[in-house]
Amino acid sequence: MRHLLANRYVLAALLILAVGAEFGVAWTSHPVALAAGTKSPQAARAAVSSVVRACPSPGSTGATAGGIAVATASSGTGQAQVRRLSTTSSPVPGAGVWVITTPGRVVQAAIPAAPVPAHGVSGTAATASQVATGPARGGVMVQATGAMARGLEVEQTGPDGVATAQCGGPGTDFWFVGPGQHAVAGIELYLMNTDSQPATAEVDVYTDSGPLLGSTDTGIAVPAHGLIVQSLAKLVRNSRVLALHISTSVGRLVAAVQETPGGAKPGAWLPPAQAPATSVVLPGLPGSAGTRQLFVVVPGAENAQVKLTAVTPKGSYQPTGGTGIDLPGGSAVSVPLPSLGGQPAAVKLTSNVPVTATMSVPGGDVGAPGAFTASSGPIQQQGVISGNAGGAVSLVLSAPRGAAQVRVATQTGSGASAGQLVQVAAGHTVTVKIGAPAGSSRKSGFALIVTPQPGSGPVYAGRVLTAGGAVRSILPVPSSLSWVPLPPVHNSLLTVLP
Repeated sequence: MRHLLANRYVLAALLILAVGAEFGVAWTSHPVALAAGTKSPQAARAAVSSVVRACPSPGSTGATAGGIAVATASSGTGQAQVRRLSTTSSPVPGAGVWVITTPGRVVQAAIPAAPVPAHGVSGTAATASQVATGPARGGVMVQATGAMARGLEVEQTGPDGVATAQCGGPGTDFWFVGPGQHAVAGIELYLMNTDSQPATAEVDVYTDSGPLLGSTDTGIAVPAHGLIVQSLAKLVRNSRVLALHISTSVGRLVAAVQETPGGAKPGAWLPPAQAPATSVVLPGLPGSAGTRQLFVVVPGAENAQVKLTAVTPKGSYQPTGGTGIDLPGGSAVSVPLPSLGGQPAAVKLTSNVPVTATMSVPGGDVGAPGAFTASSGPIQQQGVISGNAGGAVSLVLSAPRGAAQVRVATQTGSGASAGQLVQVAAGHTVTVKIGAPAGSSRKSGFALIVTPQPGSGPVYAGRVLTAGGAVRSILPVPSSLSWVPLPPVHNSLLTVLP
């Protein structure tokens, strides 16, 4: 009997402690009032108030010199500070180049050449030879706050004002897939650190011969607010396909990859690909002629069985050469797809194991092995393309699953248009030709804002710029967020349990 009473007292004490802990945690972690009887309040959301982007090319010289194009999907009060990336570690950002204080308007300007960097820094041995590593000349970071951060998109532009690549945000994991050293003379990996603490990265390399076993490039130190570049051509000599996986063990980075033919030619910046998954979509293939080349990496040890589905204006189907593709694990492979030439499309890859991919079409900048699109996600909230100058612009919209409806608006230095509604049937692709709006010029260009409407199915998009009858560039339309969801508050101790 005594033991029974003791157990009851213990249980009562534990219950009191549990109730006290519940309300204590609720107060300290979520200081909000809950209405009586509320079980699961609606999730709240917070406006994006700070965003950072980094671009490797602005501030360089020669064929890669140029500037940036900046656009936001909101108006109000805010600013974006453009600062140089440092050649040495610094707890504070580099010198200021430009301050933008016009949310809701596209801004495009050149970036003056950066000072010549100090002598190179040492890298880590990836093979018996050293991977050449050193500071790069150029590179800027864009720190946006307030309304400038909501729906922000930054792209780097070449000397002629044409957008060459999207400027990425800091992260811990990046993938790139494309032609190997057999097609290009130079392959350079740019690593940018926008934070006030040093970062450490490693690079895993896959080629058409398989993974470079024992040659993982590890312990790459990237200084705070700094930019370094690695030359990888010697490491992957004679490769026909190349895939890079960049990850960090300390800190965050922004990664970019440039492939050049050598000499004073700009070549191509490879778009970052989505993390490997069993289903990925490559948007924005134009209706131009020529064979499409698919570059796929299978990072795991298990072989992949890949099936392709083309989403076109006439519907979805499996293209010739797109069924029964067997790929070895741990390799990067190229698959020609001539049957896709001449029609706008998105391509969906499904696989039994995670893969990721890039696709090229004939064209690109001078010396480029093609114009590239990469696997990416559907547009969330809105997608923004800030640099549309130097050629004819079209938007390729695809709805692989349910029917989609989006609003397509343009934005100039004086503001945004009301836009037009575009319907995309389920399993189809629609191409929208975009005329240059009033207030834009061939030099200043304009921005595009793509907004899925309520009830719309997933929509994937790519912007195609054509000049002189050839595809100059393809940019997958990213999600440019204006707000982020906050987790709901639950009246339960389970909310804080792992």
